[in-house]
Amino acid sequence: MFINDIHIDAKENMMSTATVTDPGRTDSVGPDHPLTPLTADEITAVREIVDAAGLLGEHTRFVFVALDEPAKDAVLAFRPGDPIERRARVLLLDRDTGHGANLIVSVTGRAVVERTTIDAASEGHVPILDQEFEDIESYLLDSSEWLEAMKARDIEPANVRAVPLSAGVFGHEDEVGHRIVRVLAFYQSDKADLPWAHPIDGVVAYVDLTERRVVKVIDEIELPVPAERGEWNAEPHATPTRTDLKPIEITQPEGPSFTVEGNQISWADWTFRFGFDVREGLTLHQLSLRDGDQVRPVIYRASIAEMVVPYADPSPVRYWQNYFDQGEYLFGRYTNALELGCDCLGDITYFDVTIADEDGNPRVMKNAICLHEEDYGVLWKHTDMFNDMAETRRSRRLVISFFLTIGNYDYGFYWHLYLDGTIELEAKATGIVFSSAYRGPDGFSTEMAPGLGAPFHQHLFSARLDMAVDGNRNVVTEVDAVPVPMGPENRWGNAFRQQKTPLRTESEAMRMADNSKARVWHITNPDKQNRLGQDVGYALHPEGQPALLADPKSSIAARAAFATKHLWVTKYDAAQRYPAGDYVNQNPGHDGLPAYVAADRNIDGEDVVLWHTFGLTHFPRPEDWPVMPVDYAGFKLKPVGFFDRNPALGVPSGPTKSHCCES
Repeated sequence: MFINDIHIDAKENMMSTATVTDPGRTDSVGPDHPLTPLTADEITAVREIVDAAGLLGEHTRFVFVALDEPAKDAVLAFRPGDPIERRARVLLLDRDTGHGANLIVSVTGRAVVERTTIDAASEGHVPILDQEFEDIESYLLDSSEWLEAMKARDIEPANVRAVPLSAGVFGHEDEVGHRIVRVLAFYQSDKADLPWAHPIDGVVAYVDLTERRVVKVIDEIELPVPAERGEWNAEPHATPTRTDLKPIEITQPEGPSFTVEGNQISWADWTFRFGFDVREGLTLHQLSLRDGDQVRPVIYRASIAEMVVPYADPSPVRYWQNYFDQGEYLFGRYTNALELGCDCLGDITYFDVTIADEDGNPRVMKNAICLHEEDYGVLWKHTDMFNDMAETRRSRRLVISFFLTIGNYDYGFYWHLYLDGTIELEAKATGIVFSSAYRGPDGFSTEMAPGLGAPFHQHLFSARLDMAVDGNRNVVTEVDAVPVPMGPENRWGNAFRQQKTPLRTESEAMRMADNSKARVWHITNPDKQNRLGQDVGYALHPEGQPALLADPKSSIAARAAFATKHLWVTKYDAAQRYPAGDYVNQNPGHDGLPAYVAADRNIDGEDVVLWHTFGLTHFPRPEDWPVMPVDYAGFKLKPVGFFDRNPALGVPSGPTKSHCCES
């Protein structure tokens, strides 16, 4: 990965400095840190090494190329000037056979050091290529069954837009070992027409990507194709642009408060590194806080490691509809080029990201990551009746984010760091709801426009949090607010207290949120105490929205088992990176977290990883059409006894009198 740092000042609405730095640069002395992202030159070298090993044929494609991160102990022991071996993980697909392979390539040693063939029947397939999607409409036009279905509906096949979707696993024996996608169709009358407004419901095609043909068409029912146009600026949606909103201008005359050195960012008391790959997107590494003369770790690695979007329509043409946008589609490759004043507002630093394309060549994604500061209202305030104290301090937060478009939906992921030590992840969902024909009020969709439905569904994310609260030996405790029964110690019935339940094994740590008890999970270090003798810690605050609503015996519950619990805790294992397993596409299920916790390892005072499920349960509203306003999901990590007192006491008053009211 190659990253450019471009600083932009919103006040001038132009690039304020012409300096472009390359934190992923490798030169004669090599990278400056083991987590330095892969450069374009290294990606090119990976391709050359794989080719020299005789592993590239005419139909071989690169599905995934990313830095193979060094072992944690090696990273923690690293000192500037130490030698660094550069490795990449690579997934290959032979399009002619459908066979996948997993490689570890040493860029330093110019060799393929590991090679594993993936058993598609038992392990699943590698993710789906863009090149595989691109040919789908031609397969439909070659299918007599498909053409007959369109003829029965009086639809011109050339005006049909194909939407190929991951197939899942539903006990169809003829699909085992085959790369299958299922294809839903939408009508587009002209280039400007929004196909999502015109679903051709009641029919679905099954396509074999290796054989490159339609293998089955299920034509359940002929339903009217909704006719109303769906573009946001077309009738009946066209709305005059407002003229009553005055400009909001955000400036930092002295520049931002953060510094960037390579892929390391420092802001206020925070220091961390960042990375990016096409499966997880933005990743954060070695988040630490400066506390006096100490630099204290909080999280070794944080990412959104998987997401699943299960739909609730049980009809014969849609029962299978659920997607793992990371494990099946590698959603990071669809990252948007962010725009100043639209995606990010203020004094902005953008970073380019270089990934590998499907031929193994480097491809630059411009302005993929946005870094900036935001004012965040009041940080702390008090006016006192006794000593005439009248103090206010304003909060601000550091924001590092990226946005992507995958099919109909757009997702933004925003990591926020606060002056009081809080860490927050905010996921934003917007775009266009996936549409269907509306089958009536007793069905499983909302009517969005005449005859147009939007099926009920969920967006469930899994955050992988490799915790390191003041060190790698941590304890996880569930903390509930519970009432104390009336009795001799609670005569008036007003008492309540914290109930703390240690989670000592992986089986004990499969937990559900409970907002009725204000449930949180404390991650503490038994070897480090604050000045009051309390173990230092952080608390994970869940939003507590529903986990997976599908039946526990369903296919999706087996394949997305991570989403059946709000919390899993595992003992750290570098190989355990993905909550639904390494190969999610057509994986039969029970991989990932269920397999990780099967040994029921001890997690009490160990190096632990928290896996937190959060997300949205979406019953679409008419107000979500034709473009959905942003909906939000996320979680917070807040210090609890990590500091001896409020860590934000040193924030100055201000910012300036010109921004405050004066009497």
